[in-house]
Amino acid sequence: MDVDLIFRIAAIGIIVAVLNQVLIRAGREEQAMMTTLAGLIVVLMMIIYEISSLFDTVKSVFGL
Repeated sequence: MDVDLIFRIAAIGIIVAVLNQVLIRAGREEQAMMTTLAGLIVVLMMIIYEISSLFDTVKSVFGL
């Protein structure tokens, strides 16, 4: 398991949570929601990349 990936995802989560709270307290709920969605998309893209790499490895192991 790639521990660096876990730390990167956690760091993104922390940054997004802090930005979300700052924006909400500033009365900018729409920007807070967009920040949360952007963070979610970044994390999903990271996970999709890792899953794609896993499938590539499985394909090469089985000669598919």
